[in-house]
Amino acid sequence: MLKVSILVVGPVMTNCYIVNDDLGGAVVIDPGENAKGIIARLEEVKAKPAAILLTHGHFDHITAVPALLKEYPGTPVYAYREERVLLEDAKVNESASMGGGGIVLKSVSYLEDGAELDLLGETWKLIATPGHTIGSCCWYVESASVLFSGDTLFAGDCGRTDLATGSMQSIIHSIREVLMQLPDDTTVLPGHEEMTSIGLERKRNSVMRMR
Repeated sequence: MLKVSILVVGPVMTNCYIVNDDLGGAVVIDPGENAKGIIARLEEVKAKPAAILLTHGHFDHITAVPALLKEYPGTPVYAYREERVLLEDAKVNESASMGGGGIVLKSVSYLEDGAELDLLGETWKLIATPGHTIGSCCWYVESASVLFSGDTLFAGDCGRTDLATGSMQSIIHSIREVLMQLPDDTTVLPGHEEMTSIGLERKRNSVMRMR
């Protein structure tokens, strides 16, 4: 059985998710900051990361990655292939302007849309959802009816599209034509603020009312 912990990290209060099983494995999603806190939580649940999954490359979702890789060398990091332009450029991912000297990730494994990973005994599917950034994606665990939506889909809203590589037209398509095809009972765990569900967002999300 998967267990989900949420750590709110960094200056813009990013949701970092730690998903662990009963066998000592874990998946860390969007470790934006506070590596010490993330490591402490992993130790608390007696787990080591089998993978780090990124929904996109903005600084507030990747800042703790280097420290985690130092603590857990060899841990694979996965992202959608189109996000290379952000993850390998500190100016584009905004980390150069947010202090810390800039974050550049060179050891990321880039996946195609629809790629599946076997982690913690479950299938994790990468769903490409460009718009917030060109390579934004969501991670879907169908067996658990859970979607980690990053900054694509929020409760009642969507992520901003005014930063580098963002596109309002693309994020509208990603939400309406891609994410809204998932079952209504899918729990949505976003990159910021509170959780929601696909069914609820189908009824209330502002994107669904746009023309």
